[in-house]
Amino acid sequence: MPFENAQLEEIGEYVQAHIGDWLSAGSLAKPPVVYEIELRERMVRIEEELKHQRELMKQGFDLMEKHFEQVDKRFEDVNMRFEDVNMRFEDVNKRFEDMNRRFEAMDKRFDMLTQRMDRFMIWSFGITISSALTVIGAIKFIS
Repeated sequence: MPFENAQLEEIGEYVQAHIGDWLSAGSLAKPPVVYEIELRERMVRIEEELKHQRELMKQGFDLMEKHFEQVDKRFEDVNMRFEDVNMRFEDVNKRFEDMNRRFEAMDKRFDMLTQRMDRFMIWSFGITISSALTVIGAIKFIS
């Protein structure tokens, strides 16, 4: 028994008009008006809860921002300490450079003193040898 399009459309309109009543009557559900009011109340509660969740999230974000600022401040403090230590190392390095210059100056003085002593020893040796030769020559000449 095939249906015509007009009959199918009539059946569709009838089902659409009565499906809400059938579903509510078939179940122990409340009438559509009461159910709609409950749905609206639930939506209001959900919206309020979502608003509360947003506020909590905002508070959490604010706390995280404060925490990040504190961490940033700590990093800046540590950076300043490192800069202070770096300056101290530079000061120590300057002192070592000054000491190095002093040691180099002392080394030059020791080199000059060594050269003077070497010259003195050469002259002393020369004078001693020439004096000995003069004495030996005088003794041979006298004898």
